[in-house]
Amino acid sequence: MHEDWLIDGPPNAHWTLILAHGAGQGMGSDFMAFFAQHLGAAGLRVIRFEFPYMAASSRDGRRRAPDRAPVLLDSWRSAIARTRETGVPLQRLVIGGKSLGGRIAGLVAEEAGAAGLVCLGYPFHPPGKPAQLRTAHLETLRVPTLICQGSRDPFGSALEVGDYGLSASIQLAWIPDGDHSFKPRARSGRTLQQNLQEAAEHILQLLGQLPS
Repeated sequence: MHEDWLIDGPPNAHWTLILAHGAGQGMGSDFMAFFAQHLGAAGLRVIRFEFPYMAASSRDGRRRAPDRAPVLLDSWRSAIARTRETGVPLQRLVIGGKSLGGRIAGLVAEEAGAAGLVCLGYPFHPPGKPAQLRTAHLETLRVPTLICQGSRDPFGSALEVGDYGLSASIQLAWIPDGDHSFKPRARSGRTLQQNLQEAAEHILQLLGQLPS
């Protein structure tokens, strides 16, 4: 495969899931590693890649702002093309990611012909700016989509998202008391591990609903 990718799960898996990272942490973060390893152990082939700005940060340790949208979009298109070159059919390919990675995946999912879309903590709006919505493409999205969202996520909480008029192709899975990375408060009685595992189970359930 490609030396700048991380791959988990069997090479002959029925489903391949490409995951992109969020704005602040790369493909090797604990969050990304959990989903790659957990889903890989469940039989999925999970591919992680980094956007150019994060790949540069990984090389030299300097923190950078995310690339502009055209670069992010082209990075996703390239990741899909590279995966397809290994023989993965579109009907077995699901794409997505954490926050920024999932949002950009949603912008290319239909044009790419992906079988499904998974967003782990969707940035519906910047924290504290609920009027600046990033939902236009979610209103008409036709790709079967799962958004796992912490119920108190500052980028879009359970109290807000119900009013957004999202496409019927989108399933929302609320992660109990979770923040943007699904971490609950101690007083909730939940643990981060429980919330991460619950989100992973929702992903497996989505795949079970897709045509096989």
